[in-house]
Amino acid sequence: MIIAGCSRRKKPTTEPIPALDLYEGGCIPGLRDRLGDDTRFRQRIRIISAFYGLLHADSHVVNYDRRLTNLADAYALRQRVAPQLDDELAGVTHVLALVEPLYLFALEPVVQRLDAIRLSWIAAPRDLHGAAAVLDTWGWT
Repeated sequence: MIIAGCSRRKKPTTEPIPALDLYEGGCIPGLRDRLGDDTRFRQRIRIISAFYGLLHADSHVVNYDRRLTNLADAYALRQRVAPQLDDELAGVTHVLALVEPLYLFALEPVVQRLDAIRLSWIAAPRDLHGAAAVLDTWGWT
């Protein structure tokens, strides 16, 4: 599973579109270019959003402006996404988290399962080379 952080840059739209198609910053364009046409991979991509919480790549969303800027907001986000993550992580053995530190704090349920999940964390979401290296080891090409 890939969990990517949302980005400030988004397509200007008032109509709901898939989350993977909305975001224009960070690692999202690179993930979309590499994996976006393959439904097997899209099904295993999640995007963590300060506004929406944990999104599937194909969750339909609209443009918004909300940033995760402090620990209190990250804690509140963690409370919102924890139940969903518990369900999502069943049977998952590898997670690539392409998120800034506050978002990793919100992903605490992943960290709690490090005995069963191999976590690869890239704190600089624009580091597509690092992400590609992990995806290559998974055979996600």
